[in-house]
Amino acid sequence: MTFSPQLEERFAKMLQAYPEGRKRSAVVPMLIYAQDETGAVTPELIEEVAKRCEISPLHVDEVVGYYSMLHRKPLGKFHVQVCTNISCMLVGGEELYEHAKKKLGIGNKQVTSDGQFSLEEVECMGACSWAPAVEINYDFHHFVTPEKLDQLIDALKKTN
Repeated sequence: MTFSPQLEERFAKMLQAYPEGRKRSAVVPMLIYAQDETGAVTPELIEEVAKRCEISPLHVDEVVGYYSMLHRKPLGKFHVQVCTNISCMLVGGEELYEHAKKKLGIGNKQVTSDGQFSLEEVECMGACSWAPAVEINYDFHHFVTPEKLDQLIDALKKTN
């Protein structure tokens, strides 16, 4: 599998940072960076990371199954995650998630037909003090109201 020169360089540095016999420690960051570049964690990507980290593909596949931030199917250009865990739920997280479903016209772990947005209901973002919380790609938004979510989504639609 071929990656960009920048990602190849990042992987090389990452693998050198771990002592001999501990390359498996690079599995999660390698998967995240590769997913960002390729769009999803494919069987081919699992094989490649396994080879580079000197572990079996089954071990890498188990990691993919465990971590919810790793996705086997491509996400939208803008991945909207809405927290509905207890703190967010108590201040409107579930209503915010329902609003997002209507606004985007998709359900949990679905992608809009134009590939621009995907939506995911998530358990916890660790932002309980700023609930309800939303993450779009790697940008966190706190104290999100339906109106604020509409503004965020509308602004992203204009960037295309």
